[in-house]
Amino acid sequence: MILVGLGANLPSPMFGAPARTLEAALGALEAEGIRVVARSRPYRSAPIPASDQPWFVNAVARLETGLSPGALLDTLLDLERRFGRIRGTAKAPRVLDLDLLAYHRVVTAPDAVPALPHPRLRGRGFVLVPLAEIAPGWRHPVTGETVAALLGGLPKGQAVEPMIPS
Repeated sequence: MILVGLGANLPSPMFGAPARTLEAALGALEAEGIRVVARSRPYRSAPIPASDQPWFVNAVARLETGLSPGALLDTLLDLERRFGRIRGTAKAPRVLDLDLLAYHRVVTAPDAVPALPHPRLRGRGFVLVPLAEIAPGWRHPVTGETVAALLGGLPKGQAVEPMIPS
């Protein structure tokens, strides 16, 4: 199972509101020949660490591709750039963020590129809540923990809520 996290908290000049940007990003993945097998609904989440920047819109997608993990990561980073993402300060607001969360059961070192599974996946409610929606049977390839167990271990105070359709 290949899993990608999607997020945005700034409007895109090309696509508008963050939720629309995530939709466009899923379409761009398909245009690259990467099949979107399942996707969560969008969720709103507070920035971590807490700040005055806008809340994020997040989702998780399950993909199928013949690309290697490194080639898939390169494609994700290229899509971010094409959508207007400028990497600078960590934790800064962004037009689009695409994270390779897991690539089947591949495990690499935390400092490898790509690091698999994503080294901060376990503590992120904005990833685990949508992940539970599309892959409730997924288990962390290192710890063996279920998504439910990972959700139960989240620190208190991570606000993640489904978006209400407008």
